[in-house]
Amino acid sequence: MTAIVDICCDFRYEAAHWLPMVPDDHQCHRMHGHSYRLAVVISGPVGDDGFVVDFADVKSVVAPLVKHLDHQCLNDFLSNPTVENQLVWFWDQIVTSLPRLAELRIYETANNSAAYRGEQI
Repeated sequence: MTAIVDICCDFRYEAAHWLPMVPDDHQCHRMHGHSYRLAVVISGPVGDDGFVVDFADVKSVVAPLVKHLDHQCLNDFLSNPTVENQLVWFWDQIVTSLPRLAELRIYETANNSAAYRGEQI
């Protein structure tokens, strides 16, 4: 029997944004920043080498994207940079390089996060 295991790599980036689709009196309508944490989950069978995927392989795909966003204004990359839209952007950038990608989760604060599993309606 082959075990299916989820592995997770966390990444952090600091970025500013504002949300243009919220009312003018909404707290997120004005420019502000967050210390984001991105969790990348890969799921699959444990191979003969003992890995689902090497953590280093995940980092080599995701770290350049995180570096690209770090200390930037997210509105320069996304027209409406909500956490939800950031998740879809990350997914689209990495899914072909990490075919066992199972879930992305972004923590905007210590208490608030969103997850995406590549599902669409």
